[in-house]
Formats: sequence, C-alpha cells, structure tokens
Amino acid sequence: MKKLIINPINKINGIINLPGSKSISNRALLISALINKEIKLYNILNCDDVKYMILSLIKIGIKIEKNNNEYIIKNSYFDINLNNNIIKLFVGNSGTTMRFLTSMLSIKKCNIILDGDERMRKRPINDLVDSLREGGAIIKYLNEENFPPINLKGGYKGGNINIKGDISSQFLSSLLMISPFIKNNININIINNLVSKPYIDTTINMIKNITNIDIINNNYNNFIINNKNKNFIYSNKYYIEGDASNASYFLSAGIIKGGIVRIYGINKNSIQGDIKFINIIKKIGGNIILGENYIETYNNNNKLNNINEDFNDIPDVAMTAVILSLFSNNKNFSTFKNIYNWRLKETNRLLAMKNELNKIGANVIIGKDFISVKPPIKFKNAIIETYNDHRMAMCFSLISLAGVKITILNPKCVNKTFPKYFKLLKSISYK
Repeated sequence: MKKLIINPINKINGIINLPGSKSISNRALLISALINKEIKLYNILNCDDVKYMILSLIKIGIKIEKNNNEYIIKNSYFDINLNNNIIKLFVGNSGTTMRFLTSMLSIKKCNIILDGDERMRKRPINDLVDSLREGGAIIKYLNEENFPPINLKGGYKGGNINIKGDISSQFLSSLLMISPFIKNNININIINNLVSKPYIDTTINMIKNITNIDIINNNYNNFIINNKNKNFIYSNKYYIEGDASNASYFLSAGIIKGGIVRIYGINKNSIQGDIKFINIIKKIGGNIILGENYIETYNNNNKLNNINEDFNDIPDVAMTAVILSLFSNNKNFSTFKNIYNWRLKETNRLLAMKNELNKIGANVIIGKDFISVKPPIKFKNAIIETYNDHRMAMCFSLISLAGVKITILNPKCVNKTFPKYFKLLKSISYK
C-alpha cells in the first residue's frame, strides 16, 4: 500500500487495547539474553524494530521460543562460542537494536559486523563507540567514520567511562544494561546535558526488576555499578506494558474531538517517561482519568490552550504535542524547546515537520533546537510525505480530525513500532 486516504473524522469514541512498548521490549530482550537462566517475556511488541532485535539475537546463538503471547529466552549469550567467524547483523533503522547490540557485542570476543539501512548509516554512533573503546572495546568503522556499519571484536571491561549525553539517552542505556554482566566495577560519567532522562529511569528500573542489581544514579551526572558483591536474583518472567509514546495519539484524539477514549495496557504507574504526556494534556486544557489499569481522556469544554514547554525529557511525544497545539483556541504560536535530537531520528524531524505542517496551513518557525507552530486559519487537505518515519505518519493522521482529507504516503512505515495503528484509529473513528 503506497498511500492511505483518511477522510474527515467527525467523532472519536472508544476503547484501545495498547500493544507492548517497543523500547521496553528491546530492553527486556537484551537483558534477558545476557542472563544464564530461562526467562519468559509477556506482551512483546510485534513490530519491525523488535523483529530486528530478535533475529539478531537468534543469529548470534540465543535460543528464543514463542508460545502465544510469551517469548521464552532459553540460554545465555555468555554460553555462546562466537570464535572469530564473521557474523553480519542487519538492523534496518532500529536505533535501539543498533545501539544496544553495540554494547552487548563488546563484552565477549567476537567478530561481528553491525549494519543498517541508508538512514541508519547517517545516524551517528561515535559517542557510544568512544565510550566502549575507553573501556577496552575493539570497534572499527567500515565505511564513514563515526557512523555504521561497524565491526566489533569485544574487549570491553568497564572501569571509569565517560559518555556524552546530549545526542541520545540510548547510548547510556546501552552501557547501563551490560554493566551488571561485567566483572569490574563501573563508573559512568556524563558529559554535557543528558537528554531523555526518563528513558534512563526506565532502563534502571528494568535492570533492578530483572536482575536485582541496583545502579546508583548521582543526579544524572554519574552512574555507579558495584559488581564486586553483586547478588543476582533473576526474575523468571517480565511483562511489557503498553507503549506510552503510541498512547499519545489516541489520548490526543479524545482531547481534540471531545470524545471519550479509554486505553488499556498502561496506567498511572507506568515506568515510561512518555507517560508525562498526561501533563501536557492537563496544561492544554484536556480532561484525564488515571485508572488502575487504564488511562482515559475527554474534553468537556472544547477549549484548548497553547503549549510552550521544554521537551528535552520527552522528545518523541513532542511531535504529538505539536499536532495537538494546532487545535488550540488561541491562534498564537506554541513553542516546543530543547528538541535538537529530532534532527538525528528516523529522519530530520525538524525539517520534516515544517514541510508537512506548511501543507496543512500552519505557520512554522524552526531553529537549531526548537519549533514554533501557529495553528492554521483554515486547515487544508494535504498529501503527507512520511520520510519513512513512523511518527510522521501517526502524527499527521490526526489532522483528519480537523475535518479535512489527509493522504498518508508510505503508511506501512508505522510497522517500525506500531503495525496496528491505523486499524486501531479507525476502530474509534466515526464520520
């Protein structure tokens, strides 16, 4: 399917059963693959990014079995003799898979090439590589310096490590997840301001829940892992909660059209940073109910405020917030700050958002690390280029709530993290 036409949606109402989180799925798979014990993972997300992780783990020898809604990780990466045989792993445009495996494959002698698609080859990985090399890892760039593909040969032993934090928190998460499996104590120092801090909280939370290892977080400036007296008490099962980033589209739909949208699979106790999107909903004037096993949104008065916020902690849902701001009753600019890393995502999201928002009639200003958006005087029908970016497709589908026809090019790009997105949106949409 090369394009998807979404006709005007006049009413939103219904229930969404939210699939598992992509970021939690890939973290759980990686941590479980490092443990020498059988672990069952429930509610793993079925999407391209997770498939790349699973296929890569299987290719290096991890035994993974699927039984209905559970994945069983059968044996440990440490029991695998990788020798010097060259293994080539392809991870598409999955940032988590590329970055997490880079660290994992640095802690055992191996000869592995990690590569991705054309866009992945333009996403820098040098900050992570530099840190791993500091701990003894042998890593070589095969094409362009600082970018995949890379050749890994192991050698990482930890110790005192420095990592830049201003490009992607996934680099730090990657280091933290392998840390309990290093013999030496590890001291990780953060250079520059750490972005997306809530994702680090998620990583530390999962490490604790699965391995019983505590990581000392000194105000996000320094992280200490004491491995001398570690006490592994492995969990033999782990449940992946619904994806908070993906929930943001349905939560916004309920606010925009005033309908009631209830989402099961995520709740107020979510370990994901993007659950903070509920604070954006409150500030813009929407109504939200936080249940024990669901979140529900609606809009009593149909009046929405502008948004002027720093999105350093939650850059992914900042895209949803931009779309939500277009429906503000105040036709002034809303500004979304501290989102420089949009430029290094699946596409350059600052430029992509500007281009497509202009098509639907919005006034847009972008800078090095911000975007300001003024709602259209009148929304326009538009053909939306997605740039093979799943979040562009999902965000701009919501413009149909303005009473216009939106054509999404390459709608299958949502398979990266949310294959059922358009089907679920349709299930709560009415003409």
